[in-house]
Amino acid sequence: MINLEHIHSLTDFKRNVKQFLERIKVTKSPLVLTVNGKAEVVVQDAGAFQEMMDRLERAEEELRQLKLETLQRDIAIAAEQIKNGEYTEYDDQSLPSLLENIKARGQRQLKRDS
Repeated sequence: MINLEHIHSLTDFKRNVKQFLERIKVTKSPLVLTVNGKAEVVVQDAGAFQEMMDRLERAEEELRQLKLETLQRDIAIAAEQIKNGEYTEYDDQSLPSLLENIKARGQRQLKRDS
């Protein structure tokens, strides 16, 4: 979370680089620099940035692992259903209605999620 105390103009930053860099090192908080009142750049301590990138990488790996486990579980369920004859065969006439049903379910789910 960016604290309002950590938002400054680029001009102010250029005039007081040493003080701002020292504050960034001490607080480990990023500094948002503005140009014409609009946030343009974030300056951050290299160690804090690397820590953030490492956390992001770990979170992405955990998400990939969860997706893989979910896919493997779903495939195992599907294989079991096929083995037990719990499936429906579709042909050229019935396939379009299946696709429409899937699309409708997806749209309903999106509406619920938003």
